[in-house]
Amino acid sequence: MRTQATMRITDLQYHIVAVPLREEEVWAFGRRSNLEAVILELMTDEGLVGLGEAGGYPTVEIVAAVIASLKPLVIGENPFNVERLLKRMYILGAWHHVKSSSPGIAGIEMACWDIIGQACGQPIANLLGGRVADEVEYFYYVGQRSPSEMASDADRGRRLGFRTFYVKVGSDDAKLDIARVAAVRDGGGSEARIRVDANEAWSTGGAVSVLREMEKFGLELAEQPISGSNLREMAYLRSQIRTPLLANESAWTRYAQLEVIRESAADVIAIDNQMDGGLLNMKRSAGLCEAAGLPVLKHSLGELGVAMCAGAQLLSTCPNVLYASQSYASLLADDVVEGSDVLRYQNGKLVVPTDPGIGVQLDREKLERYEELYLRLRKTIDNGIIPSQPKWPKL
Repeated sequence: MRTQATMRITDLQYHIVAVPLREEEVWAFGRRSNLEAVILELMTDEGLVGLGEAGGYPTVEIVAAVIASLKPLVIGENPFNVERLLKRMYILGAWHHVKSSSPGIAGIEMACWDIIGQACGQPIANLLGGRVADEVEYFYYVGQRSPSEMASDADRGRRLGFRTFYVKVGSDDAKLDIARVAAVRDGGGSEARIRVDANEAWSTGGAVSVLREMEKFGLELAEQPISGSNLREMAYLRSQIRTPLLANESAWTRYAQLEVIRESAADVIAIDNQMDGGLLNMKRSAGLCEAAGLPVLKHSLGELGVAMCAGAQLLSTCPNVLYASQSYASLLADDVVEGSDVLRYQNGKLVVPTDPGIGVQLDREKLERYEELYLRLRKTIDNGIIPSQPKWPKL
C-alpha cells in the first residue's frame, strides 16, 4: 500500500500563537495572562497534513528554533517511521542531552501520529493499544485570587460537574495559602478532591508544617511541594504527611521517573509527552509506572485543543490513569481549533475524539488572530511569563 510504505514528508510549517486566558495565572515563581504555544503542520506527498502542538517551554522562541533546526531531518522521511524519526531528531539533531528540546520534538511526533491515524482511518488511540475508557477526567483550575473569589470559582466548577480542584500554593504567606484551600473546600463542597501545587517553592520542613495544616481540609494530592532534585528529601516528606505525594518536576522524563520509583519518592507520577519528546514516550512512562504499581496522570505545560485532544487519545489507552489529569481549558478564553464545543467537558470529563488521527481541525481565522496577538505582545515583553521573586513561606 503506497500510503504506508512510501509516503514522504514534504514540508514542515509552524505558527507561534498567544491565546488569552480568562484570568491571569499566578504561581510561586511567575504569572501570565496568555498561553503561548507553537502549532505545527507536517505536509506529505499524499496530501495528508498532520497537526502538532508544542508548549512554550522554556519559551516559544526556543521551541520554534528547535523545530526549525529539525526540519532538514524530517523532510523526506516516512511519517509512519516514528521510532526512526525520534532517533534522527535526538541523535543526528544533537538534542539528546538538552531537555528543553523535548516540546519541539514532541510536536513533530504528534503530527506524525495525526498523519498515521488519518491514513489508517483510525483515531490514534486505536493505534496506541486501544481504549480502556471513552472519557478522560480533568481537574478544574481554580485561579489564585482572594479566598472569597476562589470559593466562588470552586462553586462554579462544582456546578459544571468537576470533581477535582487544582490550587496553586507556595506563596510567601502560608496562612493565606491555607485560607485559599479552606475556601476551595467551602466552594467545591464536601466531596471535592483538592490538589495543591507549590511548584517546588517550599523547604522540606516548611512543606511538612503547611501540608499538615492543609490536611484538615482534605487533600487529594500534594504536587511537588519541594525541589525535585533531591529524591531522598521527597521520600522523607512522603513519610511525614498523610496526603499522597505527586511527582512532577522531578519526573519529567521516563529516566527521571525510574529514579523516583527507585527512591520510593512519590505515590503518583505526572507523565507528559511534551517534556519527554512524544506520545510514544508517554505511553512508555505509563507502562513503567504501572510495572512499579504507581498510578499516573498527565502534566500540562498549558495546552490548546490540538495537544489536549492528542493527550486524551493516549490517556484513554492507559489503565493506570486513576487521577484527574491537568488541563488549562477552564482558564482559556479561546482556542485555535474548530468548533466551540471541542473541549466541552461533561462532568469534568472530555469525550475522546473518534475521528481519524487526533480528531481536530484548525480554525484558520483564530490561528491568524492569535499569531497577530503573539507578535503584538512580543514587542512589549520577552516571553509570556513574568517571573516572581521566590520567598520562604512563613507561618
